[in-house]
Amino acid sequence: MKVTLERASLLKSLGHVHRVVERRNTIPILSNVLVRGVDGALAFKATDLDMEVSETMPAEIVQGGGVTAPAHTLYEIVRKLPEGSQVTLETTGENTQMTLRSGRSRFTLSTLPEADFPDISVGDMPHRFEIKAPVLKRLLDKTHFAISTEETRYYLNGVFLHEMNGPDGPVLRAVATDGHRLARVETEAPPGSAGMPSVIVPRKAVAEIQRLLENQEDMVTVELSATKIRVSVGPVLLTSKLIDGTFPDYQRVIPSGNDRNLLIDKEAFERAVDRVSTISSERGRAVKLSLASGRVTLSVTNPDAGNATEELEAEYDAPPLDIGFNARYLLDVLGQFDGENALLKLAEPGSPTLMQEREGSSALYVLMPMRV
Repeated sequence: MKVTLERASLLKSLGHVHRVVERRNTIPILSNVLVRGVDGALAFKATDLDMEVSETMPAEIVQGGGVTAPAHTLYEIVRKLPEGSQVTLETTGENTQMTLRSGRSRFTLSTLPEADFPDISVGDMPHRFEIKAPVLKRLLDKTHFAISTEETRYYLNGVFLHEMNGPDGPVLRAVATDGHRLARVETEAPPGSAGMPSVIVPRKAVAEIQRLLENQEDMVTVELSATKIRVSVGPVLLTSKLIDGTFPDYQRVIPSGNDRNLLIDKEAFERAVDRVSTISSERGRAVKLSLASGRVTLSVTNPDAGNATEELEAEYDAPPLDIGFNARYLLDVLGQFDGENALLKLAEPGSPTLMQEREGSSALYVLMPMRV
């Protein structure tokens, strides 16, 4: 194999694929990226056996062929080459080493044969639809923070993506929860999504899809089977196994009878929570909200550090209420709001609270209270 291409193009492609490769691998081939040149194009592929990312790009192919080389080492070499330089990748007949040349630089890397590289992208994907990149990115961006990191509850370690009938027609809905907070965001169901299987997309795949969708405005293709998801973003193809589990009935957690409404300036509320939580203990992180007519008082008491209070104006005309929340969780939810206000729908001090930017918003959050 012998191929020549620009450093910028090579770096961009390697940047997309090398992140999939784990730093420590017990299987040597999984530390490598597959490099294959054929018919005027150079293809890269990397996998961790749960997820695979591939990208094809135009290149000058002097001689076709394929080999696998250390992914992170190759990426770092290309990253440190001068901007605008040309890079040549070449293997000898035995393919035991790959030589990279650029200007006066020359690197020789150990390789493993292409035939040993695993392929997880095989298999039929019966469901396929197209969706605008910013729409899919919003679904993931607004929910991923609530993904559970508790490995024993593996079915919560991802975003639950499903199609269902909403009040105004079919919607595509993304849901994530860790038991303490729940995020639910929906959009109008794209054509072709009807009848798709309800799937749990793993945390690592969600993060990679989010990165691929950065600064993208075009349509992306989503393909699904009962066990895999494939997302096509321009020349990049990401395939991931799905979490094999049943997502809990989240509808039961979403309160419907919360009739005490607190409408507050989102930015002022966010800053106040951040300020008073400085006093809170790392373990507790509890902030108390005391609601009265036209105002809310935030307070934190830490026997070891002292206490803090701050009062804010707010729209509230229900009976007085004291309720506590984990400050970090409260800030996480407020960080998802793009508008000026935050709407909290409350019930009793021990009942879940509903949070939205405004009434009828397509993004909805549930926060479990804390004892304070």
